[in-house]
Amino acid sequence: MSALRRKFGEDYQVVTTLRGSAYTPPLKKKRQRFVDKNGRCNVQHGNLGGETSRYLSDLFTTLVDLKWRWNLLIFILTYTVAWLVMASMWWIIAYIRGDLNRAHDDNYTPCVANVYNFPSAFLFFIETEATIGYGFRYITEKCPEGIILFLFQSLLGSIVDAFLIGCMFIKMSQPKKRAETLMFSHHAVVSQRDGKLCLMFRVGNLRNSHMVSAQIRCKLIKSRQTPEGEFLPLDQCELDVGFGTGADQLFLVSPLTICHEINPKSPFFDLSQRSLRREQFEIVVILEGIVETTGMTCQARTSYTEDEVLWGHRFLPVMSLEEGFFRVDYSQFHATFEVPTPPHSVKEQEERISLPSPLSTPCLGNNQGRRERIWSLDCGDILGERVGRLPSKLQKMNAGKEEFQRRLLRLSSTNVEKACSTGDLPLKVQQTTTASTGNGEGADRSQLKAFKIKPECMTQSTGNLQHQSRPQGLALALGVRLGDELPAKLRKMNTERLT
Repeated sequence: MSALRRKFGEDYQVVTTLRGSAYTPPLKKKRQRFVDKNGRCNVQHGNLGGETSRYLSDLFTTLVDLKWRWNLLIFILTYTVAWLVMASMWWIIAYIRGDLNRAHDDNYTPCVANVYNFPSAFLFFIETEATIGYGFRYITEKCPEGIILFLFQSLLGSIVDAFLIGCMFIKMSQPKKRAETLMFSHHAVVSQRDGKLCLMFRVGNLRNSHMVSAQIRCKLIKSRQTPEGEFLPLDQCELDVGFGTGADQLFLVSPLTICHEINPKSPFFDLSQRSLRREQFEIVVILEGIVETTGMTCQARTSYTEDEVLWGHRFLPVMSLEEGFFRVDYSQFHATFEVPTPPHSVKEQEERISLPSPLSTPCLGNNQGRRERIWSLDCGDILGERVGRLPSKLQKMNAGKEEFQRRLLRLSSTNVEKACSTGDLPLKVQQTTTASTGNGEGADRSQLKAFKIKPECMTQSTGNLQHQSRPQGLALALGVRLGDELPAKLRKMNTERLT
């Protein structure tokens, strides 16, 4: 006897087994399905009270919906009771008229010839109802009540035949059995198609006769709670399988893979490989179409629980080209194989893509308790905003300075390369010095020297940035340089606005 500790998901338990015996893990409890794999709905109606009378108001549909054993029982009992009742009525007429006592009198004309007892009356009814007519038993003209009963018997027999035979014919011609030749894959898969994460399953038609106007729909059955606190058991949500594009209209002559794209409108938008193990849901698939041979509408159903959804799988191809025709290999209809699939949900993937780059925004950091601010080429934007506050006359005079600012930004971006790391690593700046390759770049460098500003000072990282007591000095210096050529009065106005 040895105690073995085994792990099942998040739970641990101690299992005691005999030495040398094989360990059999406990079977997972089967979860109750809303719709079985064969399409039967696991719903029973109870406590109807006085509402059961509604079934009798639609007696024909009630009989058709019954199981075959009950239909056969009702069929046999109805004909047996009708035959016995009508035979008894013929026997009663013969008994009241006294035909039973004078049946062998040749000078007496009975109501029904050769009816001596109940068995002979029963045989007369069967011969009349089945239109056999052996000619030995017949109605005479001396019996008006027999003629009336004969008319009633003919009408009642026609009604019973039409009702029961019609019920049996409708039940035999129901297209439910046609749904047996419509196949659904045992599992649904989640993988990428055309760069998008999709939920897919496969359908097929085993018969050569087609399904006319075949259409497929999917419902997600999942319990949820509203923000108001209302609990909705088995809430139904529609899954888009191509309703807007017409992909839900199927030409089902060969197996097709139905695809549901997981997007922000999908209820599986936040479903990942890890959360799939914790979820509890059921996907109900409904395939409808018109049977080509009978013209009746057929519906096939199945469902997939969370245990039947395979993440990172894809269906094997079943179509092959033969000489003169296409061949479908249904032995591979349910087969799948693994493919590389991101384990994250679509929501997580979109959030990662939408994260801002560390190079696109200025960074603020603390170095030994001192607050340092990074100044880069944004000084040119600040200068443009300051100049935009000047009067229209000054703005017109400074319009020629915009070209110089663009050259300054372009020159600085070509000479410095930033490399930012994430996490706890410090920011690093790799400075590259390249030779001047053109007259335009040389002119930009000469104008930059006129201001005595190094491009490295404008692209420092948090590690190399020196503490500045007045961070706005650079913008003010640029503003003063740009305004040196203005008249004294306008230069004074410009200086007051910049400060």
